[in-house]
Amino acid sequence: MKRALIIVAGLALAVQTAQAGAQAKTVELTQTPCQFLESEGGKDRGFKSAKAADCEAINNRTGKQRLAESKTIELKPGKYVFRVKNSNVAYELGFWLRGESLVDRARLPSVSGGGLTAGRTQDYAIELKPGDYVYSCPLNPTPDYKLVVRN
Repeated sequence: MKRALIIVAGLALAVQTAQAGAQAKTVELTQTPCQFLESEGGKDRGFKSAKAADCEAINNRTGKQRLAESKTIELKPGKYVFRVKNSNVAYELGFWLRGESLVDRARLPSVSGGGLTAGRTQDYAIELKPGDYVYSCPLNPTPDYKLVVRN
C-alpha cells in the first residue's frame, strides 16, 4: 500500500512539473565566442577567444555597430525558459537577464547563472513582467542585447 501511494505521489509530482514546464515558453540562445548568434541575425562572426579579455577587446572594436544591427527580442509577459547553449567556447559561460536601467533592475525580475561549459546547454527560468531588459554573458563578455516585454 505504501509503495502504491509513493508511486501515485511521484506520478502526481511528475504531472505537475510537466504542466508547469508546458506553461513556460522557451527562448533558445546560442553563445559562440563574444556573441549570441540569434541576437546578431544568426551570423557567426567567427570571433576567436581564449579568455574574457579577448572578447573585451573585440567588443571595444565592434560592439556598438553589432548592437545597432542586433535584433531586439520582443515577448509578452509570462513564464519563459531561456535555453542557452555554449557552442565552441572553450571556457565556462553564463547568462544574465536583467532590467535595462537601474530603476528597471530594481523593479523587474532577473535571472543569472554560470556553469555553462563547452557543448553544454542550460535552462534559466523566469517570469517576465512588462519592461525593458538586457541580456548578456559576463564570463564570455558579450554586448548587452535588448529584450522588450509588452502586453
